[in-house]
Amino acid sequence: IDMYLPSLPALQADLGADTAAVQRTLAAYFLGLAAGQLLYGPLADRFGRRVPLLAGLMLYLLASALCALAPTIEWLSAARLLQAAGGCAGIVITRAMIRDRFGPQEMARILSALLLVMGLAPIFAPLAGGQLLALGGWRAIFIALTLFGLLCVLAAWRGLPETQAHRGPPLRLGATLAAYARLLADRRFMGYALAGGCASAGLFAYISGAAFVFIEVYGIAPERFGLWFGANAVGLIAASQLNGLLLRRYRAERILRGALAAFAALGGVLAGSALLGWGGMWGLAVPLFFCIATLGFSFPNASAVAMAPFAEQAGLASALIGTLQYTLAAGSGAAVGLLHDGTPLPMAGVVALCGLGATAALWTLAGRSPAPSSA
Repeated sequence: IDMYLPSLPALQADLGADTAAVQRTLAAYFLGLAAGQLLYGPLADRFGRRVPLLAGLMLYLLASALCALAPTIEWLSAARLLQAAGGCAGIVITRAMIRDRFGPQEMARILSALLLVMGLAPIFAPLAGGQLLALGGWRAIFIALTLFGLLCVLAAWRGLPETQAHRGPPLRLGATLAAYARLLADRRFMGYALAGGCASAGLFAYISGAAFVFIEVYGIAPERFGLWFGANAVGLIAASQLNGLLLRRYRAERILRGALAAFAALGGVLAGSALLGWGGMWGLAVPLFFCIATLGFSFPNASAVAMAPFAEQAGLASALIGTLQYTLAAGSGAAVGLLHDGTPLPMAGVVALCGLGATAALWTLAGRSPAPSSA
């Protein structure tokens, strides 16, 4: 996602497309991420983790090559959809593999460590994409992603063992849909999954609106915007690593509740600053930094606690969590665009609503009792 963003104007000119058509290449990717995960969940529970993971990574590799060869914007959109459908195998299956190996507390610590890698992407990927764009045009970015896909296939083939102890029952559409329905009806699971999803939606609302707010409204030079964007990513990374230390003393659920309460409160301050103009740019930037930082506590703990009781259906649970996250994220990003009024309020208001939604989901669905501590 982040690496190809600097190339959007260039590929628009090269392929003779309008802005809406170029934006659809990003929407296609989010659609593939949201829908594709529902497929990998049952496949990973039935056939083990390695085979579906390798299949998804090979699809990602092939689709990346198709992106590099795209002669039209329609071709590129279709290839991006396939690219996401392949790449999302890594989102679902690695989370299921961690659940296979660890209980909820340790799982939350491992997911916190993974956020260190995920948090670096918004800092370095746009910079790398910009350099590749300058060196070889927009197609060079997708050639690089093709090579990266090949490295992922080799790494998974040689470095990841099978972690699932027992295979699931044969795949049947009715049984799979019924299993997803049971998860949707599980109040505790949905409480944690929606809490994490709403928090993720807040992050995507920020990503969707930050460039406009800081460049257009506050006059930050485009070449310096990456520093502001990167600073918030650093806050997210630092919080995720602190979360790993806190998990040695506190339950994941307790940390999650505190983090979401802080997110909701800071979101209110953020929206108030945007509405009333408190403190100008810094009045917005400071609460925004801490809002994003709280997500370093929310993401790993929400996933770990939601998946704790579902050791035998870790793939299904992981898939549904991911689909909810990306669906809500796409909705929040779209809301920022639809509410655009030339002020910071749409971005700040949607972030604040996401914080309230996350807290409401946790307290109304998951309740107040401690989460089950399945090994």
